[in-house]
Amino acid sequence: MSAQRGIPGIRGTDHIGFTVPNLDDAHTFLVDILGCEEVYRLGAKRSDDDDWMHSHLGVHPRTVISEIRFYRLGNGANFEVFLYQSADRQRTQPRNSDIGGYHIAFYVDDLDEAVQYLRDNDVEVMGEPTASKQSAEGQRWIYFRSPWGLQFELVSFPQGKAYENDAPRLLWHPAHPER
Repeated sequence: MSAQRGIPGIRGTDHIGFTVPNLDDAHTFLVDILGCEEVYRLGAKRSDDDDWMHSHLGVHPRTVISEIRFYRLGNGANFEVFLYQSADRQRTQPRNSDIGGYHIAFYVDDLDEAVQYLRDNDVEVMGEPTASKQSAEGQRWIYFRSPWGLQFELVSFPQGKAYENDAPRLLWHPAHPER
């Protein structure tokens, strides 16, 4: 009998949440540039007389969530997009090298076509596509930024990655979710 590892019943990533400085601008980028579909919205959440915001979300007790919007993008996690009002807000987007830094990666079928699309739509593309090496050989990738500074990545490996040749388990692939 083997011991269970991990959270019982866990299935995978449901959503990725991030905070933006302007929900309407973020909506335009998410829908018009990335191709997301807005699914629903939630109104304001505040807690003026206790520390609910701090104990449940780890933010200043008098922080207000002005609005939350939920989006779906293709075969992947949903996005939960927040607009907060907070007196102690950090005003700079963390870099990937900062503690808490992150990026969100999307698989595309044709990296060059996707990069050209971003450039044609005046999206900041960071450098030129990079070919991965070692176990990820076969993959190409590039980073780009949202108007508020969040880093995204495009990846493509239509012929697979080198590690897949003899791996007993493959990473989940949004173009082949059935695997």
